[in-house]
Amino acid sequence: MDNRVLEFQGIHNFRDYGGYAMRDGARVKSGLLYRSAQHLDATPDDLGRLSALKLSSVIDLRGDSERALYPCPRPAGFSAKVLFVPGETAGSHGLAPHEQLAHPDHTAESARDAMVRLYEAMPWRPVLVGTTKLYFGALLEEDGPSLLHCVAGKDRTGLVAALLHALLSVHEDDIMADYLLTNSAGNQERRIAAIRDRPGTPYAEMEETALLQLLMVDPEYLSKSLTAIDERHGSVAAYAEAVLGLDSSAVERLTQRFAA
Repeated sequence: MDNRVLEFQGIHNFRDYGGYAMRDGARVKSGLLYRSAQHLDATPDDLGRLSALKLSSVIDLRGDSERALYPCPRPAGFSAKVLFVPGETAGSHGLAPHEQLAHPDHTAESARDAMVRLYEAMPWRPVLVGTTKLYFGALLEEDGPSLLHCVAGKDRTGLVAALLHALLSVHEDDIMADYLLTNSAGNQERRIAAIRDRPGTPYAEMEETALLQLLMVDPEYLSKSLTAIDERHGSVAAYAEAVLGLDSSAVERLTQRFAA
């Protein structure tokens, strides 16, 4: 799918994360699974394009303080279910995970190490786990397209999308490729500027090379989450059953719903 990235003016990192090959020759359905960053700066044209997708559910992985700081405008006639568990999935004060790590003393190496540690613990954050359960519930029960998003659409969104891909038997190379697409999707200078230059973000005094470690994605980041899951549970499937309440029959239903 060369056209999986959807171009919006004020919504960054918006793309279809279906279309990947599954085991036994099937392929994940396209046009049903979308992911993005937050929508605060959506233009009227963006909202029109969003409306045309006819979303049935929006899964908001942000915390309460982030939703208050970055309210998402909705198109006219918006009727999708917006799903989230109240509380904080990252830190307080409206900071996304990558923003919490911002510090003027960071080098590129120390910023990278901080991101790796963040990913190692992320699969067990209680409120994030709660909203991830709602996400899988919507995929199992709701007809029509869904949209998964956080603030930048790269860390929490990247992990949760990877969990679905793994459960659908998408090859690990494609799982990583979809995760890394954040680094090339859309206008990267505009995306990074939208995060870095927003009032209240803590990036102003950081060195550029360290800053990019927080604002981009890296294979080691997602690999750290998946390795931590394997070490604690043995597999993503075992994690999904133990932590998310998805047993093998639920995974089979997911596969049937999304296999083309």
